[in-house]
Order: sequence, then structure tokens, then C-alpha cells
Amino acid sequence: MLDVQSFAAGQWIAPDSGAREIASAITGDVIAQAGTSALDVQAMLGYARDVGGPALRKLTFHDRARMLKAVAMYLMERKQVLYDLSYDTGATLSDHKIDVDGGIGTMLVFASKGRREMPDGHVFLDGPPEQLGRTGAFMGRHICTPLQGVAVHINAFNFAVWGMLEKLAPTLLAGVPAIVKPATATCYVTEACVRMMLESGLLPEGSLQLVSGGLGDMLDHLGCQDAVAFTGSADTALKLRANPVLLENSVRFASEQDSLNASVLGTDVTPDTPEFELFVKEVQREMTAKAGQKCTAIRRIMVPDALIEPVIEALKGRLSKIAVGDPRLEDTRMGALVSASQKQDVLEKASLIQAEAEIVSGNMDEFTVKGADKNKGAFVPPMLFHCADPDAAVRVHDTEAFGPVSTIMPYRDLPHAIDLLNKGKGSLVASVITNNSDVAREITLGSATFHGRLYFNNRTSMAEATGHGAPLPHMVHGGPGRAGGGEELGGIRGVMHYMQRTAVQGSPDILSAISDQWVPGASEITHKDHPFTRTFNEVGLGETFNSPSREITLEDIETFAHFTGDTFYAHMDDEAAKANPFFPGRVAHGYLLLSFAAGLFVQPDPGPVLANTGLDNLRFMAPVAAGDSIRVRLTVKHKTPRNDEYGEVRWHVTLYNQDDAVAAEYELLTMNAYG
Repeated sequence: MLDVQSFAAGQWIAPDSGAREIASAITGDVIAQAGTSALDVQAMLGYARDVGGPALRKLTFHDRARMLKAVAMYLMERKQVLYDLSYDTGATLSDHKIDVDGGIGTMLVFASKGRREMPDGHVFLDGPPEQLGRTGAFMGRHICTPLQGVAVHINAFNFAVWGMLEKLAPTLLAGVPAIVKPATATCYVTEACVRMMLESGLLPEGSLQLVSGGLGDMLDHLGCQDAVAFTGSADTALKLRANPVLLENSVRFASEQDSLNASVLGTDVTPDTPEFELFVKEVQREMTAKAGQKCTAIRRIMVPDALIEPVIEALKGRLSKIAVGDPRLEDTRMGALVSASQKQDVLEKASLIQAEAEIVSGNMDEFTVKGADKNKGAFVPPMLFHCADPDAAVRVHDTEAFGPVSTIMPYRDLPHAIDLLNKGKGSLVASVITNNSDVAREITLGSATFHGRLYFNNRTSMAEATGHGAPLPHMVHGGPGRAGGGEELGGIRGVMHYMQRTAVQGSPDILSAISDQWVPGASEITHKDHPFTRTFNEVGLGETFNSPSREITLEDIETFAHFTGDTFYAHMDDEAAKANPFFPGRVAHGYLLLSFAAGLFVQPDPGPVLANTGLDNLRFMAPVAAGDSIRVRLTVKHKTPRNDEYGEVRWHVTLYNQDDAVAAEYELLTMNAYG
């Protein structure tokens, strides 16, 4: 039997007399025990705040992103161990891949986004500077910095690895240490994963701790710099959220909880279209993957009146082919629920649904289990109900049987479908299978505010679509109302949950120093050498090159027009140009000005500038006519390392005319070799 330990304040602590037994979902035999009354929660919180937090905050966002990637690759090489342990949770190999591979993949996405979308520094900038005074001497900017506390992650039983890593990745990327508390039923898998991460030596001391068993009174000791992220039932979320200490100290509390997710078959679909088969496949997969123990699983199936019978028959056919049994067997397609208590809960909830709906597939008395005793293991069949009158139903729309249970119901028209969707009072995801864009738009406008994610799929996207039930790290995962009102993932949005947004005000020089990014109006630095002759390491923020002037002639304008084919009237017809409110007469092309600007600031010899990779935020501010002249100011705005050979330099470029008025402004991106 496994003794599932906790990792607290740098020490592994074994379970004690207060431990809870954990049974195999397959056999019902006790395989592990977890829980201890000896945890010093004050010491754990102090260890995270005083040791883990400072160590993480010393690292830049890029350092932490590289750390995440290294940890993910370390786990990838050892995932078979996690697979082998996970069978006793009732999960099949394909379920393991959702959990283990999905969690590792999520870490890799956050690692990549951290390098590409965050600075190699300690301050994340949220939006551009704001000019708060008339001359620009007083500016403001929103910045984000890591919370100086600890994140307490309370996870559900159904995803022992992904559930931890999808919270842990953005937390560590933000620079905040975490205390992870998995559900006891599957904590032995989580403990193995945490051991791997700690044994890798890749995480700073104090950045990760584990509670196997109960949290004790840990939440009673949290403050304004701490955060709680919870996944589980609505009842438990309400109890935790109501903790007086959390309320008094305004502790951040994010919740992802019960959800009556739904899938709608569009009014445009007929049995002979690709969307019909796609719909049936999606529903069957979401009912049976992880034995329906997914927070995103389809609980309600909405179908046009005329297609109820064809869809029921098609679903019954697919569900009848699902082999339920020991998940270690190659031909098993659905394993067991996680525990006997979970089986009892699912059956109790299914009986509530059955009071309003007829069971059409999945009778408990008739299904068989391959390779295991269905009475000892936590096995149930995929259970499909049909609710003929969803408008009169109540339990169908408010009862989640957290297993392979779903209810099909008819709708009359799209407004009716929207009304049924919204009866769930908030879900993590609703899907719509349709090849009609107008159907998608109407459902979006009528129902988007009730769902954290809307997933549309059809013949065009089906080959690449990831599925109704797959939260992706790029997109937010959460939902309003009974789904908890929280958000996780969503790329860098997920990182922001563990940072404080602060409005910083001051002079351009002060904002530049705080943000590690040159702000227009801040001091400029000149150097005797052209900045393009200086390496990435040598050029500094604010380093500025001022070019000589160049006159723009009518011949320049006409030559450019004929050479490029851009003979727009504003450049070629003086009378027509004067009739335009933007131009005094014929003017130079904007792209002619950019080309001449490059000629004014470029240094042509081979050097550390390897490539011009583009420009951002281009604006043409004032027209330039024949006889006018332009000059360029080129300033190093920001520097970002990209790999071991070169980094990106972002230059602020301003074009002035002969009257020192700004004619154009943009940001130039170059890749510069290191020195």
C-alpha cells in the first residue's frame, strides 16, 4: 500500500493515524492512504512567502519561462510512471494522455508564451503610456508585478496532473510560489508528479509544496497578497468562498465548479450532412472520455424536433459499442468512475434526472464489464436520457451527474434553443455543430454571456478542431454563474491572476526606469558610433540617432508612383488632392517616406544588425508635399533576448518635417547579434 506523503516547508511528511484510505477504482481494494494532522500550515505559508517567493521574483519572466519548459521536458521523459499509476483511478490510456500529456503540453504553451509575449524583466506592461499633462512631462502607465504571497491550489479528482499543471504553470510564470492540494482520491498520482518536479532540481526552493489530505486551517491564515484557485463542486466552492478571513482580507478566489454544459445541433443540419455524424461523435466522446468525469463534458444535448429520433438511434448505436472494463485492457474504451462513493453519487443524480426523462441507453442491470467485477469496481455504463418536455423540466437543467450521463432534448427553433442553453445558468462551454454562420451568430448573441467558451464546429474545421471538452491554454477556461464566475488559462491572461495591476505616474524618465522600456519624452543618449554598429548588449535604452534631412521632390513622388504602380490621385492629381480634406495638394506616398527614412538611418555595412523583421504601430500624422523635407529620430525603446545568438531590438522611429512637426511614427524591429 502506498503512503502518499505531503511536501511541507522543505520536508516530506508521511501520513499518520488520521490518514484516509484510498481504494482502486477497478477492484475496490485499498491501495493507498493519505493525510496527516502534523502539517504546520503557518510554516508552509512562511516557507512559500519568505523562501519561494523571493527566489522566484529574482528571476525574470524569461527565466521562469525557460524553467517551465525544462520541467515540462523532464516530466515528458517520465510520463509512463504517471500512466501506470493512473490506471487505478479508473482511467484508460487515452484518458491518461488527456491528463498527463495535456498537463505537460499546457506547461509548454505557457513557457512559449512567456518568452514571446512577456519581457525579459520583472515588470509586465499593461498597455501603452498615457500622457496626463499638456506637454508630456507627466505620464502614466499600468504595470503588473507578482503578488508577494502564495497561491493555494485546490484541485479536483478527475485530472490529477493536468488540474495541477494548468494552475501551476501561470502561477510560477508570474513569480508566485504554490501550495498544491489535490483531491485525496487521486492524490497518489499528483504526489508522483510533484516528486518528479522537485527531484529535477529545476524549481527554486520553496516554490512548490504539496498537501496530500486536508488543508487544515490554512485558509484562515491568508492575506491580501495570497490567492486561492479552486476546482470542484459548487457546494464546496461556496463554503470556501465564504471563509471570513478570505472576505476580510480580499484574498483572490478563483473558482471553476459544476457546469451543465450543452451541445446544440444546428437547424441547418440533416442526417445526410457531415455535421450530423460529427455531432454524434462529439457527444459520444464527451460522454465517455474519463468516464464522463470532466468539468467540460456534455450534460445536455439539444436537437431540432425533427431529428430527435435519428440522433437518439445514432447515439445508442455508438454507445452500445463502448466496451466498459478494466482500463488496462487494450480493447476497453471506458474505465471506471474514480471511487465507489462517486459511483453512488452519479447514480443518485441520475435518478433525479430520470424523474423528468426516460432512459434510452445504459441500463445498470444490463451492461457488462470486461476483465473486472462490476460490483466491486466503480463501473457504470454510458447513460443517455431523453427529456421530451425540457421547458417543464427542472432537474435536467440543474443536476449534474458527474459521470457518463447526458440528456437529449428537442427544441423548436433557435430562440428556443438559446433559452434552453441559458437554463443551465452558467456553464464552462457550450458547443454548436452547424455549417450556417447565421445560426452561429444568433446563438452567440443570445447566449454568450452564459458561457465561458462557445465552441463551433463543422465540415470546415472538424479536421483540426480539438473537441467540445478540451480547454486549451491559449483560451480562457471558466464560466459565469453556477460554473463559478472564474477564469483560468487564456494565455498571459492566466498569469495576470497572480499579479497586481498598478497605475504608475511620473515623468517619462521615471516611467522608463520602472518599465525597462524607453518612453517618449525621456532622456536620450547619443553615442559617437552609429547604433547599428553596436551589438545587442552594447546598445542601451534611450540610445538615439538623429539623421540629416532630405528634401522630397515632385520627381521623387512621380518616380515612386510609376515604379510601384501606386498612382492614387492624392499623389498624382493636384486638383483632386486639394479637394480632399486631408491634403494641401499632391503629397508623398506614406511608404515613400518610410523608404526614405530607412535610407536616412540605415548603416549599410555588415554588422550586428542581422535582419529587419517588421514594424508596429505605424501612423502617418501629417502630409509631406514636394519641397518639404524630412528627418528621422531613431531611439532604442526595448530589448528582448530571443535565443543564444541574437535578440530583438525595438526602435522608436519618428519622422519630422522641416517645421519639426511629426509626419509619421512607428516601431522598427531588428534582430541584433549579441556582443
